[in-house]
Amino acid sequence: MNIKHEQLSLDTQAGKITYLNITQQVREVIKNSGIKDGLCAITTPHTTCSVIFEEYVHDKDWKGDEFLQVDQNRILEKIIPRQQTESDYLYPGPAHVEFLKDLAANDPNYLPDPVSILNADAHIKGSLFGASETVIIKDNEPLIGSVGYLYFIDWDQNRERIRTCNLMIMGQ
Repeated sequence: MNIKHEQLSLDTQAGKITYLNITQQVREVIKNSGIKDGLCAITTPHTTCSVIFEEYVHDKDWKGDEFLQVDQNRILEKIIPRQQTESDYLYPGPAHVEFLKDLAANDPNYLPDPVSILNADAHIKGSLFGASETVIIKDNEPLIGSVGYLYFIDWDQNRERIRTCNLMIMGQ
């Protein structure tokens, strides 16, 4: 059995939920892996992000967002509204705010501004949708059909970031 690891670096936007179609990148990683038959696990280490398998929709709104994703966001906003103030959700509590302030002092990925962590909604959506997908590889191709696509989603709308997506390809 062979195992290959790859990492995608993905730019996300501020002010909106970011959906990134990573299908072609995953196909290229699989093709370059040399693994003919096996599995590809696609994961995110970020607790406000998800990796999903969904149909590619050709129609987009005026902002360039796929219709299915716009519909999904509309439904989610009704059941998990965006956190605007510290009183919208219990999270983040005072102990977590202090933890993140300490973290921000040593890690440039975290901001010292507590408003930047008003993202309870993003954590809940990330938990519901999950952090990973696994696809079967046959003849050096992912078995995802002709309309199945892989998307990386950053639910956190507070700031733009560079996010990470990890791929592990294993097989023969």
